[in-house]
Amino acid sequence: MDTISSQIAAAQSAADLEELKIAYLGKNGKFTLALSALKSIGDMQKRKLEGQRLNQQKQDFLAQFEARSLALLERSDSVVGDSTLPGITPEIGAVHPITETIAQITEIFSKVGFYRVNYPEIEYEFFSFDSLNMPASHPARDEFESFAVNGPKSEEYGKMVLSPHTSSGQVREMWRRKKGLPAGTQAPVRMINIARCFRRNWDITHTPMFHQFEGLCIDQGIGISHLKGAISHFVKEYFGYDVKIRLRPYHFQFTEPSFEIDTTCTICHGTQLVNGEKCRVCKSGWLELGGAGMVHSNVLKAGKVDPQKYSGWAFGFGVERVYMMKYQLNDIRRLYSGELNIYQTR
Repeated sequence: MDTISSQIAAAQSAADLEELKIAYLGKNGKFTLALSALKSIGDMQKRKLEGQRLNQQKQDFLAQFEARSLALLERSDSVVGDSTLPGITPEIGAVHPITETIAQITEIFSKVGFYRVNYPEIEYEFFSFDSLNMPASHPARDEFESFAVNGPKSEEYGKMVLSPHTSSGQVREMWRRKKGLPAGTQAPVRMINIARCFRRNWDITHTPMFHQFEGLCIDQGIGISHLKGAISHFVKEYFGYDVKIRLRPYHFQFTEPSFEIDTTCTICHGTQLVNGEKCRVCKSGWLELGGAGMVHSNVLKAGKVDPQKYSGWAFGFGVERVYMMKYQLNDIRRLYSGELNIYQTR
């Protein structure tokens, strides 16, 4: 034991002590092998006495080891400096860009009377497709475009799917706003639905899971001018008051007429030129924002709303899309990469 004590006392660092610990207590350490060899002693009394002796030495070793470790630590502190001084302050975290963008969108639309709702991410086919004027033959319903869920099938609403868009909440919201009202009447709808969506895509502008925000406005006398005004309000609040929008005719099953919404490029400001050269971001002065239009009469009927009395508009934009447009992020996958420097794009 005197040899062990001298070896511990001679240790000048934590590394030296660690070597001693392995030498005596490791898998092939001296104490480990000696204790394993006890079973070879035939005399039970001798085995007991030898075991007690080895265990006592082991406990003495551990006590001296801990004492030397503490002494080395105290000596290290005295060399480094005042141990009462504050340490290195860790970097303060930040809200994820997607979470921050969702909060901004919610606030922008709340200023003009819109309320936020949430509907199921695992949805029935009826709400995701049929109620939105999308027949069984529509390509968006193909298994290569959407995710089916191995869940119970509803006799009324069909199979379950991972919701491919926030539009699946439109009819649910119409139903909710009709509860308790006389037949043929509809409470005004001013909905913002922000949720995760799922599609079979994976590239620099698409991911299998992404976020959308859906706008839906239904009331008497609602027209395209109201749609344009609401989107213009969002664009100016989020991108800047110098950004303009345009409505470009398009086709969607659930709106008629339908439009693609474009905004003036935030890089070239719609001029198509940057430092005298063609803008490499937009190439035309415009960037595509998303789809919109007047709610199709068949969708209103599915929502139990009289299309002769009420009208409405809807749009669906990607949360990641607007963030990428604002901060010129060139790969959507970076938002889900765990990069801590994602804010350097801003």
